[in-house]
Amino acid sequence: MRAAELTILDQIIVRKRAELLTQQTIIGIEELEGISRPPRRPFRSALESKQPAIISEVKKASPSAGVIAENFDPAAIASSYEQGGAAALSVLTEQQFFQGSLDHLDAARQATRLPVLRKDFTLDRYHLLEAAAAGADAVLLIVAALPNFQLRELLEQAEELDLEALVEVHSEDELYRAIDVGANLIGINNRNLKTLEVSLETSLQLAAKVPSTALWVSESGIRTPEDMKRLMDAGCRAFLIGESLMKQADPGAALANLIEGARSLAP
Repeated sequence: MRAAELTILDQIIVRKRAELLTQQTIIGIEELEGISRPPRRPFRSALESKQPAIISEVKKASPSAGVIAENFDPAAIASSYEQGGAAALSVLTEQQFFQGSLDHLDAARQATRLPVLRKDFTLDRYHLLEAAAAGADAVLLIVAALPNFQLRELLEQAEELDLEALVEVHSEDELYRAIDVGANLIGINNRNLKTLEVSLETSLQLAAKVPSTALWVSESGIRTPEDMKRLMDAGCRAFLIGESLMKQADPGAALANLIEGARSLAP
């Protein structure tokens, strides 16, 4: 396959694997294994304790939107989200396409008491160890980026490292793969990572197929209280929201308004 034929997801994975090889020559896996880790903040229970529960995203840029926040201060943004009523944080750490960093995660976590998800393309145990060493409480595992054996292996290794895992799906097939490996925290991404197209219908169509024992999170494309109301009517209780908040001058205030608006529409 020529480079021009690669999807965005393919390009990110190729880049991520190359970065992994380089990073392992800088900090060996044995060194990462030995780094002390801060006490974990429970992630799923934080989502279960709020209604609606928002995972607010700290994100500087994205492939679809370009640079979202010119004056980017992850600590200040995280603190603003906490004041605005966030249940948890998601911090982009992928460098090439999202201009993220593990330093952003560390800064956001130190600025709040909220549990933090490392939002990245986790492909190897090394990435889990990086997340743990940086203070992440949870990691993202993207079904579309991983074969079944590796998805199961990383889910088990995350548990061994006391990391919770949000297992992300975009289709019915991916949802069943997530269920098959034992995922109990499932993210339904309304954005197709291969085309970057967004539709809330993805969550609405998959909602009824999620097991009752799993907590599911609707991700991407959620901008208004009405969007949240549609998803809540389908059984959604947790949302990952980033771009629509990050575009505001005061992300925390925008979050508070979004939560208030969704509650006002609830029966």
